[in-house]
Amino acid sequence: MIDPRLHVLRVLAEVGTLTEAAHRLGYTPSAVSHQLRGLSKDLGVRVVEPRGRGLVLTRAGQLLLERSQELFTRWEEIRGELDSLDSGIDTRSRRLRLCGFSTAAAALLPPTALTVMERFPGADVTIIEADPEECFDLLVSEHADIAVVVATDPLPPRGDPRFEQSALFSDHLDLLVPSDHRLADRTAVSLSEAAEESWILDRPGSPYNRLVRTACAAAGFQPERAHQSREWETGAALVSAGLGVALIPRLARLPAGFDVVRVPLHGDPVPSRKILTGIRSGSGAQPIIAAALEALREAAIAVNRQED
Repeated sequence: MIDPRLHVLRVLAEVGTLTEAAHRLGYTPSAVSHQLRGLSKDLGVRVVEPRGRGLVLTRAGQLLLERSQELFTRWEEIRGELDSLDSGIDTRSRRLRLCGFSTAAAALLPPTALTVMERFPGADVTIIEADPEECFDLLVSEHADIAVVVATDPLPPRGDPRFEQSALFSDHLDLLVPSDHRLADRTAVSLSEAAEESWILDRPGSPYNRLVRTACAAAGFQPERAHQSREWETGAALVSAGLGVALIPRLARLPAGFDVVRVPLHGDPVPSRKILTGIRSGSGAQPIIAAALEALREAAIAVNRQED
Protein backbone atom coordinates (compact mmCIF):
# COMPACT_ATOMS: atom_id res chain seq x y z
CA MET A 1 0.00 0.00 0.00
CA ILE A 2 1.02 3.64 -0.43
CA ASP A 3 2.65 5.37 2.52
CA PRO A 4 -0.30 7.23 4.13
CA ARG A 5 1.97 10.22 4.73
CA LEU A 6 1.97 10.82 0.97
CA HIS A 7 -1.79 11.14 1.13
CA VAL A 8 -1.42 13.67 3.94
CA LEU A 9 1.06 15.65 1.84
CA ARG A 10 -1.31 15.51 -1.11
CA VAL A 11 -4.23 16.91 0.86
CA LEU A 12 -2.08 19.60 2.48
CA ALA A 13 -0.88 20.73 -0.95
CA GLU A 14 -4.53 21.10 -1.97
CA VAL A 15 -5.78 23.08 1.04
CA GLY A 16 -2.65 24.89 2.32
CA THR A 17 -3.15 24.76 6.10
CA LEU A 18 -2.69 22.16 8.82
CA THR A 19 -6.13 22.92 10.24
CA GLU A 20 -7.98 22.39 6.97
CA ALA A 21 -5.89 19.34 6.05
CA ALA A 22 -6.69 17.83 9.44
CA HIS A 23 -10.39 18.57 8.90
CA ARG A 24 -10.40 16.92 5.48
CA LEU A 25 -8.52 13.87 6.73
CA GLY A 26 -10.33 13.46 10.04
CA TYR A 27 -7.09 13.95 12.00
CA THR A 28 -5.92 16.51 14.54
CA PRO A 29 -3.55 19.26 13.32
CA SER A 30 -0.84 17.87 15.58
CA ALA A 31 -1.23 14.44 13.95
CA VAL A 32 -0.86 15.96 10.48
CA SER A 33 2.21 17.91 11.61
CA HIS A 34 3.72 14.76 13.15
CA GLN A 35 3.28 12.77 9.94
CA LEU A 36 4.85 15.50 7.82
CA ARG A 37 7.81 15.79 10.18
CA GLY A 38 8.25 12.02 10.05
CA LEU A 39 8.14 12.04 6.25
CA SER A 40 10.79 14.78 6.10
CA LYS A 41 12.98 12.93 8.58
CA ASP A 42 12.78 9.62 6.71
CA LEU A 43 13.58 11.27 3.38
CA GLY A 44 16.25 13.58 4.73
CA VAL A 45 14.68 16.67 3.11
CA ARG A 46 12.09 19.23 4.13
CA VAL A 47 8.85 18.63 2.25
CA VAL A 48 6.91 21.66 3.53
CA GLU A 49 7.73 25.13 4.81
CA PRO A 50 5.68 27.92 6.38
CA ARG A 51 4.40 30.79 4.26
CA GLY A 52 2.15 33.37 5.86
CA ARG A 53 -0.46 31.52 7.90
CA GLY A 54 -0.19 28.36 5.85
CA LEU A 55 2.24 25.77 4.59
CA VAL A 56 3.57 25.27 1.08
CA LEU A 57 5.53 22.45 -0.45
CA THR A 58 9.27 22.88 -0.86
CA ARG A 59 10.87 21.99 -4.18
CA ALA A 60 11.56 18.54 -2.73
CA GLY A 61 7.95 18.25 -1.60
CA GLN A 62 6.68 19.26 -5.04
CA LEU A 63 8.93 16.70 -6.72
CA LEU A 64 7.80 14.02 -4.28
CA LEU A 65 4.15 14.81 -4.92
CA GLU A 66 4.57 14.87 -8.71
CA ARG A 67 6.38 11.54 -8.74
CA SER A 68 4.02 9.92 -6.22
CA GLN A 69 1.03 10.65 -8.49
CA GLU A 70 2.15 7.67 -10.55
CA LEU A 71 1.88 5.57 -7.39
CA PHE A 72 -1.62 6.84 -6.60
CA THR A 73 -2.80 6.10 -10.14
CA ARG A 74 -1.25 2.65 -10.17
CA TRP A 75 -2.71 1.86 -6.76
CA GLU A 76 -6.21 2.75 -7.98
CA GLU A 77 -5.65 0.48 -11.00
CA ILE A 78 -4.46 -2.38 -8.78
CA ARG A 79 -7.54 -2.00 -6.60
CA GLY A 80 -9.67 -2.30 -9.73
CA GLU A 81 -7.83 -5.44 -10.86
CA LEU A 82 -8.17 -7.04 -7.44
CA ASP A 83 -11.82 -6.05 -7.19
CA SER A 84 -12.52 -7.63 -10.57
CA LEU A 85 -11.26 -11.05 -9.49
CA ASP A 86 -13.91 -13.66 -8.80
CA SER A 87 -12.86 -13.90 -5.16
CA GLY A 88 -16.28 -14.30 -3.61
CA ILE A 89 -16.17 -10.90 -1.91
CA ASP A 90 -19.49 -9.99 -0.30
CA THR A 91 -20.91 -6.96 -2.12
CA ARG A 92 -21.90 -5.55 1.26
CA SER A 93 -18.23 -4.72 1.80
CA ARG A 94 -18.24 -2.37 -1.19
CA ARG A 95 -18.54 1.38 -0.72
CA LEU A 96 -19.29 4.18 -3.15
CA ARG A 97 -19.53 7.91 -2.48
CA LEU A 98 -21.09 10.17 -5.09
CA CYS A 99 -20.87 13.96 -4.93
CA GLY A 100 -22.33 16.66 -7.13
CA PHE A 101 -23.72 20.17 -7.34
CA SER A 102 -27.34 20.76 -6.31
CA THR A 103 -29.20 20.08 -9.56
CA ALA A 104 -27.09 17.00 -10.32
CA ALA A 105 -27.58 15.74 -6.78
CA ALA A 106 -31.34 16.02 -7.30
CA ALA A 107 -31.73 14.77 -10.88
CA LEU A 108 -28.82 12.40 -11.60
CA LEU A 109 -27.38 10.99 -8.41
CA PRO A 110 -30.49 9.31 -6.91
CA PRO A 111 -31.18 7.07 -9.95
CA THR A 112 -27.46 6.32 -10.18
CA ALA A 113 -27.36 5.26 -6.52
CA LEU A 114 -30.42 3.03 -6.96
CA THR A 115 -28.91 1.33 -10.01
CA VAL A 116 -25.64 0.66 -8.20
CA MET A 117 -27.42 -0.69 -5.11
CA GLU A 118 -29.44 -3.02 -7.33
CA ARG A 119 -26.30 -4.35 -9.00
CA PHE A 120 -24.30 -4.55 -5.76
CA PRO A 121 -26.84 -5.61 -3.10
CA GLY A 122 -25.98 -4.28 0.34
CA ALA A 123 -23.29 -1.91 -0.93
CA ASP A 124 -22.85 1.29 1.07
CA VAL A 125 -23.71 4.10 -1.36
CA THR A 126 -23.63 7.72 -0.17
CA ILE A 127 -24.67 10.93 -1.95
CA ILE A 128 -23.00 14.23 -0.99
CA GLU A 129 -24.26 17.59 -2.27
CA ALA A 130 -21.29 19.91 -2.80
CA ASP A 131 -20.16 22.83 -4.91
CA PRO A 132 -18.10 21.84 -7.99
CA GLU A 133 -14.79 23.04 -6.54
CA GLU A 134 -15.44 21.20 -3.28
CA CYS A 135 -16.19 18.01 -5.22
CA PHE A 136 -12.58 17.74 -6.38
CA ASP A 137 -11.36 18.36 -2.84
CA LEU A 138 -13.54 15.41 -1.78
CA LEU A 139 -11.93 13.25 -4.47
CA VAL A 140 -8.42 14.18 -3.32
CA SER A 141 -9.20 13.47 0.34
CA GLU A 142 -10.91 10.20 -0.71
CA HIS A 143 -14.23 11.24 0.82
CA ALA A 144 -15.83 10.84 -2.62
CA ASP A 145 -15.23 8.49 -5.53
CA ILE A 146 -17.19 10.17 -8.33
CA ALA A 147 -17.97 13.86 -8.81
CA VAL A 148 -20.55 15.41 -11.14
CA VAL A 149 -19.71 19.04 -11.82
CA VAL A 150 -20.31 21.95 -14.16
CA ALA A 151 -17.32 22.75 -16.37
CA THR A 152 -16.35 26.19 -15.16
CA ASP A 153 -13.59 28.01 -13.32
CA PRO A 154 -11.97 27.41 -10.88
CA LEU A 155 -12.05 23.66 -11.49
CA PRO A 156 -8.80 21.75 -12.06
CA PRO A 157 -7.73 21.73 -15.73
CA ARG A 158 -8.80 18.72 -17.76
CA GLY A 159 -5.16 17.63 -17.97
CA ASP A 160 -4.65 17.48 -14.18
CA PRO A 161 -3.01 14.04 -13.66
CA ARG A 162 -4.80 13.48 -10.36
CA PHE A 163 -8.18 13.13 -12.06
CA GLU A 164 -9.95 11.67 -15.05
CA GLN A 165 -12.63 14.07 -16.27
CA SER A 166 -15.17 13.11 -18.94
CA ALA A 167 -18.02 14.96 -20.63
CA LEU A 168 -21.41 13.71 -19.46
CA PHE A 169 -23.88 15.90 -21.38
CA SER A 170 -24.79 19.47 -22.29
CA ASP A 171 -27.48 20.98 -20.08
CA HIS A 172 -29.32 23.47 -22.30
CA LEU A 173 -30.55 26.75 -20.86
CA ASP A 174 -34.14 27.94 -21.17
CA LEU A 175 -35.49 31.46 -20.91
CA LEU A 176 -37.73 31.76 -17.85
CA VAL A 177 -40.51 34.33 -18.23
CA PRO A 178 -43.83 35.17 -16.52
CA SER A 179 -46.78 33.27 -17.99
CA ASP A 180 -48.26 36.50 -19.39
CA HIS A 181 -44.98 37.60 -21.00
CA ARG A 182 -44.88 38.46 -24.69
CA LEU A 183 -42.59 35.47 -25.36
CA ALA A 184 -44.40 32.94 -23.16
CA ASP A 185 -46.40 31.30 -25.94
CA ARG A 186 -43.44 30.85 -28.31
CA THR A 187 -42.13 27.34 -29.00
CA ALA A 188 -38.56 28.70 -29.08
CA VAL A 189 -36.84 32.08 -29.12
CA SER A 190 -33.40 33.47 -29.77
CA LEU A 191 -31.66 34.92 -26.75
CA SER A 192 -31.30 38.26 -28.51
CA GLU A 193 -35.09 38.68 -28.35
CA ALA A 194 -34.74 39.20 -24.60
CA ALA A 195 -32.01 41.83 -24.91
CA GLU A 196 -34.20 44.66 -23.61
CA GLU A 197 -35.53 42.76 -20.61
CA SER A 198 -34.59 43.26 -16.98
CA TRP A 199 -32.63 40.24 -15.74
CA ILE A 200 -32.49 38.13 -12.61
CA LEU A 201 -28.81 37.19 -12.22
CA ASP A 202 -26.61 35.34 -9.76
CA ARG A 203 -24.13 37.34 -7.69
CA PRO A 204 -21.34 39.08 -9.68
CA GLY A 205 -18.31 36.89 -10.26
CA SER A 206 -20.14 33.61 -9.68
CA PRO A 207 -19.76 30.85 -12.30
CA TYR A 208 -23.44 31.04 -13.28
CA ASN A 209 -23.32 34.83 -13.58
CA ARG A 210 -20.36 34.44 -15.95
CA LEU A 211 -22.19 31.74 -17.91
CA VAL A 212 -25.26 33.92 -18.44
CA ARG A 213 -23.23 37.00 -19.34
CA THR A 214 -21.13 34.99 -21.80
CA ALA A 215 -24.28 33.61 -23.46
CA CYS A 216 -25.80 37.08 -23.69
CA ALA A 217 -22.58 38.55 -25.08
CA ALA A 218 -22.57 35.88 -27.80
CA ALA A 219 -26.13 37.01 -28.62
CA GLY A 220 -24.94 40.60 -28.94
CA PHE A 221 -25.94 42.28 -25.67
CA GLN A 222 -25.13 42.64 -21.99
CA PRO A 223 -28.01 41.80 -19.62
CA GLU A 224 -29.28 44.62 -17.41
CA ARG A 225 -29.46 43.26 -13.87
CA ALA A 226 -32.66 44.08 -12.02
CA HIS A 227 -32.33 41.66 -9.10
CA GLN A 228 -29.83 39.18 -7.72
CA SER A 229 -30.63 35.59 -6.77
CA ARG A 230 -28.53 32.55 -5.91
CA GLU A 231 -31.30 29.91 -5.79
CA TRP A 232 -33.52 28.74 -8.65
CA GLU A 233 -36.61 28.95 -6.43
CA THR A 234 -35.91 32.58 -5.50
CA GLY A 235 -35.22 33.48 -9.12
CA ALA A 236 -38.46 31.81 -10.22
CA ALA A 237 -40.39 33.75 -7.57
CA LEU A 238 -38.96 37.03 -8.88
CA VAL A 239 -39.76 36.10 -12.48
CA SER A 240 -43.27 35.00 -11.46
CA ALA A 241 -43.81 38.43 -9.90
CA GLY A 242 -42.92 40.10 -13.20
CA LEU A 243 -39.67 41.57 -11.92
CA GLY A 244 -37.50 40.26 -14.75
CA VAL A 245 -36.50 37.22 -16.79
CA ALA A 246 -33.78 34.62 -16.20
CA LEU A 247 -31.92 31.75 -17.79
CA ILE A 248 -32.44 28.39 -16.11
CA PRO A 249 -30.89 25.00 -16.89
CA ARG A 250 -33.26 22.26 -17.96
CA LEU A 251 -31.75 20.04 -15.28
CA ALA A 252 -33.07 22.41 -12.61
CA ARG A 253 -36.48 21.42 -11.30
CA LEU A 254 -38.78 24.14 -9.94
CA PRO A 255 -41.50 23.47 -7.36
CA ALA A 256 -45.11 23.95 -8.43
CA GLY A 257 -46.91 27.21 -7.81
CA PHE A 258 -44.83 29.68 -9.80
CA ASP A 259 -46.59 31.51 -12.63
CA VAL A 260 -43.69 31.07 -15.06
CA VAL A 261 -42.97 29.47 -18.43
CA ARG A 262 -39.76 27.90 -19.70
CA VAL A 263 -39.15 28.94 -23.30
CA PRO A 264 -36.53 26.88 -25.18
CA LEU A 265 -33.73 28.82 -26.84
CA HIS A 266 -32.48 28.27 -30.36
CA GLY A 267 -29.25 29.49 -31.85
CA ASP A 268 -25.82 28.30 -32.88
CA PRO A 269 -24.81 27.13 -30.43
CA VAL A 270 -27.75 26.86 -28.04
CA PRO A 271 -26.61 28.30 -24.67
CA SER A 272 -25.77 25.43 -22.34
CA ARG A 273 -23.55 24.40 -19.49
CA LYS A 274 -21.27 21.38 -19.82
CA ILE A 275 -21.66 18.67 -17.20
CA LEU A 276 -18.60 16.53 -16.40
CA THR A 277 -17.77 13.51 -14.30
CA GLY A 278 -14.55 13.36 -12.31
CA ILE A 279 -12.82 10.41 -10.67
CA ARG A 280 -9.37 9.78 -9.24
CA SER A 281 -6.93 8.72 -11.95
CA GLY A 282 -6.86 4.96 -12.38
CA SER A 283 -10.03 4.26 -10.38
CA GLY A 284 -12.37 3.83 -13.35
CA ALA A 285 -11.71 0.08 -13.60
CA GLN A 286 -13.05 -0.59 -10.10
CA PRO A 287 -16.32 -2.46 -10.74
CA ILE A 288 -18.56 -0.34 -8.54
CA ILE A 289 -17.14 2.92 -9.93
CA ALA A 290 -17.42 1.65 -13.52
CA ALA A 291 -21.04 0.64 -12.86
CA ALA A 292 -21.83 4.05 -11.37
CA LEU A 293 -20.31 5.90 -14.33
CA GLU A 294 -22.43 3.83 -16.71
CA ALA A 295 -25.52 4.49 -14.57
CA LEU A 296 -24.76 8.21 -14.67
CA ARG A 297 -24.61 8.13 -18.47
CA GLU A 298 -27.96 6.31 -18.54
CA ALA A 299 -29.47 8.87 -16.15
CA ALA A 300 -28.21 11.71 -18.36
CA ILE A 301 -29.75 10.10 -21.43
CA ALA A 302 -33.06 9.73 -19.59
CA VAL A 303 -33.00 13.41 -18.59
CA ASN A 304 -32.31 14.46 -22.17
CA ARG A 305 -35.22 12.32 -23.40
CA GLN A 306 -37.56 13.99 -20.91
CA GLU A 307 -36.41 17.40 -22.12
CA ASP A 308 -37.06 16.47 -25.74
